[in-house]
Amino acid sequence: MNKLFRWLSRLFGNNQSSSATTQEIANTAPLTEQQIQSIVTNQNPRFDLQQLVSACGQSVGKQRDLNEDSLLAITTTMAGNSGNLPFGLYIVADGMGGHQFGEVASNAAIRTVAGYILRKFHPYLFHVKTDTMEESFQEIMQAAVTDAQRAIQREAPGSGTTLTAALVIGQQITVAHVGDSRAYFIYPDGRIEPITRDHSLVKRLEELGHITPDEAANYPHRNVLYRALGQGEILDPDIFTIGFPQPGYLMICSDGLWGVVAEQDLIRSIVDAPNLQRACQNLVSAANTAGGPDNISVVLVQLIG
Repeated sequence: MNKLFRWLSRLFGNNQSSSATTQEIANTAPLTEQQIQSIVTNQNPRFDLQQLVSACGQSVGKQRDLNEDSLLAITTTMAGNSGNLPFGLYIVADGMGGHQFGEVASNAAIRTVAGYILRKFHPYLFHVKTDTMEESFQEIMQAAVTDAQRAIQREAPGSGTTLTAALVIGQQITVAHVGDSRAYFIYPDGRIEPITRDHSLVKRLEELGHITPDEAANYPHRNVLYRALGQGEILDPDIFTIGFPQPGYLMICSDGLWGVVAEQDLIRSIVDAPNLQRACQNLVSAANTAGGPDNISVVLVQLIG
């Protein structure tokens, strides 16, 4: 019991002297109502160790009968002799509408990519390993996407899917991206930064200067992709490593969210929410309120401490 009190004291910043703290601990078991209220209402708790916090949300939308999106969110830590390291794997895949087995393609992408990555990290998650990996994180992500390409062509030939995957280890994020689902950084001061690039016809036309951003927002063929998982013989995913925003959030979502909710509304739905789960619910509700023309998937991640 004394260990619990000492831990709470460190966590919530007791500034009294050591002798006074010992005396208080000896006389406050169980916690008083005032102490409990102080803990519950504290808006800025201290975190001694870095840790990941995540939440997710999904909806079929208002105009679709079938959910062709797939989503995965795994948040844990890798325990070692020198301490714990935050570990997370977050993936959104949007099966291509109009292609048969779109939902099979997105599900196969999630299962194959996650399975490959977790097998690579299994020895480090469940055993104390001192040797380093032979492959870089980017090489692991590349191999996982290549495996997913073959799996989709085998299980659902003719179909396709987007894929945006983020592997978080410590303060680093390694991203693998194909298609037009997106990953963003969102900051408490109201800034939003896309960190992936759409592999869509409309985005390419905008990059080449043939259409303006305003024209791109209303372009009639916004959903046409020139690069998708499961399509073609050769796949060239975007793979890169970037630091986790601190303070800030990582958001991964399908176009059922970012395509219908304005950026300022995305930001407000997150920074005004009391926690990440409520923020995800806010985002899904905003997309459905805007008409919900497509399936909606979103993952939010925060690195605290």
